[in-house]
Amino acid sequence: MLLTATIDAVSAATPRALHVRLRLDAPFPFAPGQAALLGAYGLGDRRPYSMAVGPEDAARSGCLEFLIGLGVDGTPGPHLPRVEPGERVDVEGPLGAFTFPHAPAERTFLFVAGGSGIAPIRSMLHHALAVNRGWQMSLAYSARVPEELAFDGELRALAQANGLHYYATTTRHTGDGWSGGRTRIDRALLARCVTDPETLCFVCGPESLVHEVPRVLRELGIAERRIRVEEWAVPSPADA
Repeated sequence: MLLTATIDAVSAATPRALHVRLRLDAPFPFAPGQAALLGAYGLGDRRPYSMAVGPEDAARSGCLEFLIGLGVDGTPGPHLPRVEPGERVDVEGPLGAFTFPHAPAERTFLFVAGGSGIAPIRSMLHHALAVNRGWQMSLAYSARVPEELAFDGELRALAQANGLHYYATTTRHTGDGWSGGRTRIDRALLARCVTDPETLCFVCGPESLVHEVPRVLRELGIAERRIRVEEWAVPSPADA
């Protein structure tokens, strides 16, 4: 499906990424966790970005949301040279199999994200909270420094209001004023999150994360079939 959308709002999600909302001209159904190809209107160059909003919210608002990384020139790249309200964007998709199941047998879920990998995880979380089936959910999220934890304030609010167990950690922060973790997502942190061997796990982020975390989860008793991974990078890589 190829649609044209209009940039409705743009804000800084991190120093290296924008939170962009696109207003659609027509419905764009998708599964939580899927992606779309984005490019400036009329250009053939389109690149993949995960939807960062749940399908229920998107259907209600008529908008899609994305976390779009920036290069050293302050733009996402030649496929999106101007990211400003009012600009037209081609949206193609949806695509991708890294999705939250329609009717999972499990009741306990773990989401693990590194850097920009939070985008599809946010979509899944929004969906799970909209469905509201009393599921138990934990999120472990890693970035280099606190400022690069996209949606951190929102995630903390969700944890307080909805019982989400949220663990934020940074890998390179050395200053004061940060009460979260100061390590990578390691065995000790994952052991705090995994209390049920039938937990369904979703892991998204840079290569090191999606290779290491599943190994640790298996050691903690999670079966391979309950570990779903997506290695994800936007034009500006987020090393977490």
